Amino acid sequence: MALGGNPVFANDKNFREPRNGAATLPAQMSSEELQHLYDAPSAGPAQTGRMTYDDVIMKTVATLALVLVGAALGWMVPILTLPGMVVGLVLGLVNSFKKEPSKALILGYALFEGLFLGGLSMFMERVYPGIVVQAVLGTLSVFAVTLLLFKSGKVRATPKMTRFFMIALGGYALFSLVNLGLMVFGVNSSPWGLRSEPIPGTNIPFGLVLGLLAIGLAAFSLIVDFTSVQRGVQAGLPAKYSWTAAFGLTVTLVWLYVEILRLLAILRGND
Repeated sequence: MALGGNPVFANDKNFREPRNGAATLPAQMSSEELQHLYDAPSAGPAQTGRMTYDDVIMKTVATLALVLVGAALGWMVPILTLPGMVVGLVLGLVNSFKKEPSKALILGYALFEGLFLGGLSMFMERVYPGIVVQAVLGTLSVFAVTLLLFKSGKVRATPKMTRFFMIALGGYALFSLVNLGLMVFGVNSSPWGLRSEPIPGTNIPFGLVLGLLAIGLAAFSLIVDFTSVQRGVQAGLPAKYSWTAAFGLTVTLVWLYVEILRLLAILRGND
C-alpha cells in the first residue's frame, strides 16, 4: 500500500522512490511496525488545530481568572473603577465587532472589566454587607442551572427564541440608556433611577421585575453562548475561535453578576 507524501518517511535513507514517482513504504519496515501505524488513532481536533471544548474551557478559565485579578485590584484601589468601566466598555465593543479574535484585546477586556467589578463590589459591600457573596453564589447558581438545562436538551437557542431574545435585549438596553440619562441630568434622583420607583398601585419596585427580566435575558444569553460553542466544535472551526467563545462567556457572566448585584441592592434597599 502506498503512503505518498508522509513526512515520517521523507528523510529515511531506506525510503525508495519508484520510477513512476509513487512513494512506497521503507524497505526494512517490519510487519509489527506496519500494524502499529495502522492501529494508531486518527488525529483529533486538538492535533489538527481545531476548536475543542477543553480549549474553550481553559481559555474561559484564563479570562475569568484575569477578571478576578482585576477585581482584587479594583477592590483595593477604588479610583480604578471608572477607568476600568470606560476601557472595559471600549474593549468589549472592539472585540464584539472584530472579525478575527485577538487574544491580547480579550485578556485586556477581562482585566479592565475586573477593575470595574472590583470597585463596584467594594462600594456595594460597604453599603450592604454580605451582598457580594450573595451575588457570586447567585451567578454561579444561574450558570450551573443553565448549563444543566442546555446539556439535558430542555432549553435550546432556536431561531424563534433568539429573535425574541434580541428584541427583548434591545428594549432593555434602550431603557437602561434612558434611565441613565435621567439620573445623570438630575431628572430622577432615586438611587437606581426608574428602577427604584414602585409599580403603580403596589409597593413593588419596578427594578425588581426588570431585574428578574434582565437575569432571564442573561441566562438565555448563556444558552446562546453554549450553542455557539457546540456549533463551532461540530463545524471544526480553527482553534483561535476558542478565544471568541471565551470572550462571549465572560461578557455574559459579568453582565449576569452585575444584574444580580443590582437586584439584591434594590431588594435590600427596599426593606
